[in-house]
Amino acid sequence: MKNYKEVVGIDVSKNTLDAYCYQSQVHREFINDIVGYKSLLKWVLKTTKSVDVFYCFENTGYYSLKLALYLDSQKIIYVEESPLKIKRSSGIVKEKTDKLDAALIARYAWLYREELKPSQVKSKSHLELGRLLALRDLLVRNNAGLKGTLKEMKVLLSSPTTDTGCIVLKRSIDYQEKQVKSIEDRIKEIISTDALMSKNYELLTSLKGIGLVVACQLIYHTGNFTRFDSWRAFSSYCGTAPFEHRSGTSIYKRKQCHYLGDRKMKSLLSMASVSAIQHDSELRIYYNRKLAEGKDKMLAINNVRNKLIARAFAVVKRGTPYVVLQQYAA
Repeated sequence: MKNYKEVVGIDVSKNTLDAYCYQSQVHREFINDIVGYKSLLKWVLKTTKSVDVFYCFENTGYYSLKLALYLDSQKIIYVEESPLKIKRSSGIVKEKTDKLDAALIARYAWLYREELKPSQVKSKSHLELGRLLALRDLLVRNNAGLKGTLKEMKVLLSSPTTDTGCIVLKRSIDYQEKQVKSIEDRIKEIISTDALMSKNYELLTSLKGIGLVVACQLIYHTGNFTRFDSWRAFSSYCGTAPFEHRSGTSIYKRKQCHYLGDRKMKSLLSMASVSAIQHDSELRIYYNRKLAEGKDKMLAINNVRNKLIARAFAVVKRGTPYVVLQQYAA
């Protein structure tokens, strides 16, 4: 991106886009729809006078996805960056407006233009997979709340089998379970129609502790294992990689996982690790050995999490299912 002469920082909100040209020092607001995108491109072309320009904006989920899809359809170079990175690079900022946010995004893109790489829109199947996984997670959490309410109500009532509240809750729980099942069926259909996804899914599910949800989340978060160069990079992304913390001769702490990370992925890996310890003899021996060395349970669980991540990347890279070597040992 170092050869570009101008950058346009865009602050994306639900209804509007605030665009700021860094070199020209001009700002303008547009509507967050197709008409607004066309007006944005015309304004940038007129302002920058046809110099090489790229766009930068924060990843704000559905709001920024529409803009990314349009820019990608027009073959326009853009960078979709993490909001936290931009915020941390801005220093101390006491004021907050959409115009100022757009200027800070443009400043970030210009200062780091030699390190930034163009973003690309994920495939339709990949985008739908992400939406379905998020919706399934929402329904499961809602269902867990309803089950808790039903349990409490049954304890308090004298005749829970005939109470109207219990009947309504039970019907809602059954209905949501059917919806979760239909979402899972659609997820399996998406996986089966994509040859590369289907192959990686079969490889991942050959690992003990990894089922439908964890395998699909791994495929989604890794961009079907194209987003990260190594399992260690993905471990850092999930928040399971330990980092040093020391300064001089007086400050020295043991290695710890950083609090920044994908908490959902970390939680899923924790549950997968517990299941793997129960069903995989190698990981159970490894876990017990870590406990015997004096490590606490959560640290040992984290070691198993990293083992699972390493195995997942290994089977995908190798292209063959995982084999428990211990059962073939003499």
